[in-house]
Amino acid sequence: MKLGIIGLPQSGKTTIFNALTRGNTPTTASAGRFEVHNAVVEVPDPRVDKLSAMFNPKKTIYAKVTYADIAGLETGSAKSGISGQLLNQLNQMDGLILIVRGFNDDSVMHPSGTVDPVRDVDTMLTELLLNDLIAVERKLEKLVDERKKGGTDKTLNARQTELFEKLHKTLSDNKPLRDLEFTHEEQKELSSFGLLSRKPILTVFNMSEGQTAPEVKLDHPSISLMGKLEMEIAQLSPEDASVFMEEYGIKELSLKKMINLSYDLLRVQTFFTVGEDEVRAWETKRGANAQESAGEIHTDLFRGFVRAEVVAYEDLISLGSMNEAKAKGKFRLEGKEYPVKDGDIMHVRSSL
Repeated sequence: MKLGIIGLPQSGKTTIFNALTRGNTPTTASAGRFEVHNAVVEVPDPRVDKLSAMFNPKKTIYAKVTYADIAGLETGSAKSGISGQLLNQLNQMDGLILIVRGFNDDSVMHPSGTVDPVRDVDTMLTELLLNDLIAVERKLEKLVDERKKGGTDKTLNARQTELFEKLHKTLSDNKPLRDLEFTHEEQKELSSFGLLSRKPILTVFNMSEGQTAPEVKLDHPSISLMGKLEMEIAQLSPEDASVFMEEYGIKELSLKKMINLSYDLLRVQTFFTVGEDEVRAWETKRGANAQESAGEIHTDLFRGFVRAEVVAYEDLISLGSMNEAKAKGKFRLEGKEYPVKDGDIMHVRSSL
């Protein structure tokens, strides 16, 4: 699972990246160089902590999200399409995080001259949408040329024309493609065709201390945080960070909420494996069945799946032990089609 962090120049996206990853990537742009910085971040989950306390394992492993700090968007880039280098990176992402500047800093000039987060978020969403519109129009032109030349698969051409005309109408109405529902066949058709407005998006308003979030209606999740302050706290030792937060009356870092929103954005859920050796959180798609989820642990468990031993997290915690869960009938054997639920604790029986 990989999320790309993008933003207009001077929006503070690398500051947010450093806060998320406890890193110290330089926040000044590298002249003339296209750089992408990647980091893996653990997803905070108190359930993992409780399970670890219960089983006292040798290892405790949280679910993870990978963040990529990607070169900034330039306003007006969509007139000719986003650069191939940037587009290639964005297409590899499962979702996008838009960093929108809300902070005031006279030493860091905004490229538009003034700080206006409502304007900037609209600018970025428009850039992504227009880039898709250009790509869809080019595809439709190509389909027309193929029909004129002949010798092409007429059925495939007709199917693609219908699909891309639907995309064109939506984009022309200034609506992102993530609002559309696609059949399984259409999803396969579009999987290799990078369309940015299909990707799930989280907008982060990067504010100064004491500022409130701007009032703006979006069709996707958003959060505001004080990027510079949270980066400084993230780079402190846990002890110093605790003292600092107590001194300033900060109960919880917004970054934790942002990470959880990022995880939720990817439409995944968590199940657990537990034991003396390891307590681990695993990611699986919402709606995945037991066999598919077993494949997230190891491909052999998918191929050799026999049964899954399942107990709900809430039942295990309330009853206090696996033996008590079994005694109370909360420990179940499920087949391959069982729809895994968020928080399920599973042990997979395999023939391999």
